[in-house]
Amino acid sequence: MGLEFAAAPIGVLVLLFSVWALIHVGESRAPRALKALWIALILVIPILGFLLWLVLGPRSAGRALF
Repeated sequence: MGLEFAAAPIGVLVLLFSVWALIHVGESRAPRALKALWIALILVIPILGFLLWLVLGPRSAGRALF
């Protein structure tokens, strides 16, 4: 049991955070082109895409950081 033991929980967290970000991208009032860009970014580079969405993504009144 080496690195595989830690990889599964990290992978699940990355998946959950990415899905959370994708849901919020879809619910945002951003223009379609911007939504498409965010979705592509989150799908291509999930960790960085999620972090960028968290910091730079449009804010809504009901969305807190977590």
